[in-house]
Amino acid sequence: MDIITTVKGKLSSFQIIILGFAGVILGGAVLLMLPISSKAHQVTPFIDALFTSTSAVCVTGLVVRDTSLYWSYFGQGVILVLIQMGGLGVVTVASFLAVIAGRKISLMQRQTMQSALSAPQVGGVVRLTSFVFRTAFAVELIGFLVLLPFFCKRYGLAGIWMSVFHSISAFCNAGFDLMGGKTGAFSSLTLFQDSPFVTIVFGLLIFTGGIGFLTWDDIVKKKFHIKEYRMQSKVILATSLLLLVIPAICFFFFDFSDLPLKSRICQSLFQAVTPRTAGFNTADLTKMTSSGLGIMMILMLIGGSPGSTAGGMKTTTAAVLFGNTIAVFRRRDNAKFFGRRIADHEIKNASTIFFMYLTLAIGGALIISVCENLPMSTSLFETISAIGTVGLTLGITSGLGVISKIVLMLLMFFGRVGGLTLIYAAFSRRDTFISKYPLEHITVG
Repeated sequence: MDIITTVKGKLSSFQIIILGFAGVILGGAVLLMLPISSKAHQVTPFIDALFTSTSAVCVTGLVVRDTSLYWSYFGQGVILVLIQMGGLGVVTVASFLAVIAGRKISLMQRQTMQSALSAPQVGGVVRLTSFVFRTAFAVELIGFLVLLPFFCKRYGLAGIWMSVFHSISAFCNAGFDLMGGKTGAFSSLTLFQDSPFVTIVFGLLIFTGGIGFLTWDDIVKKKFHIKEYRMQSKVILATSLLLLVIPAICFFFFDFSDLPLKSRICQSLFQAVTPRTAGFNTADLTKMTSSGLGIMMILMLIGGSPGSTAGGMKTTTAAVLFGNTIAVFRRRDNAKFFGRRIADHEIKNASTIFFMYLTLAIGGALIISVCENLPMSTSLFETISAIGTVGLTLGITSGLGVISKIVLMLLMFFGRVGGLTLIYAAFSRRDTFISKYPLEHITVG
């Protein structure tokens, strides 16, 4: 927080967030380059260390080196710390440490915390920060305790570290795993494709981290009195459930119809949950149908919810765009949800975010397709996975060249800090031009 105090009046809260993430990524890359970080005790190339650090801080899960086979316990520990900081937010972590140290939090610092947490107002942001850490620690601890007997039964004492790592990685929607040393490089959770336990536990950790801490604040405070929730919380819960149920049904009937019923249900549910920026997979994605991959790309682009450990353009963005579409169909002046209308500037923001994500994903895919001589569809899956901070891949990440890795790193960074955060950081001064030009209509559609 001393850094924030030093730059007070010079940098906006959005610029501080971006610099915070960038600083942690560079620091993580330096640590991962050290010989102690790799099992072979060799210096890791900077581009690979930077890619891994970016993927960890941006809680993506795309990797060029198998986490279990290449990195030592020290390296895996560095990755886990980066995941935790990236999942909760660099500024949020710094703010929480300042609160613990008993330092006073200035108005500038509170505004930065508000931006980092996507909080609706400055008031109560310190309490919300403490709530974020208590919730994260509680959920990750429960996840660890539940996974402990499962992994220890199969892998002995190594199961302790695996339980810690996977609990934090799943809650933070990171997608990093330690299964490579057990089931082969880049195998993720495919060994457990018909395991109800893995499907339920990992699914709940992913869902819990992905709906946002403001939503959990409503749930904790107001319990089952859903009518008293914020409108945003209601939209998030409704959208999240729809984005879980509908894809799961599609996968059940079209992608896994030839599997036994138990495996069919498990894989359908898990593949519906994990594209929401988690990055684990229990199915071989290269064997899925083109329609199934298309559904996954849509889910990856949408991502999680505001103020969560997840990335993507967010469920609320998709909901606002859908609500505005319905309003246009019905010739209403405003989009509305649960008896509340949506402000025009929020619809503009949603449209801008959607356009940016789509443009950058397609642009990045074109570059990768040309540089690597890969099909556009395969490249697009990779770039959407990166900008949505998901981590799913069709198996091309580890073989990409330097230019393609840089493209993916930029997309991951953009997807984690948020499109509007980057825009507001670049254009920190608000346009104060208050005069309006003459109105003239233009035909669209």
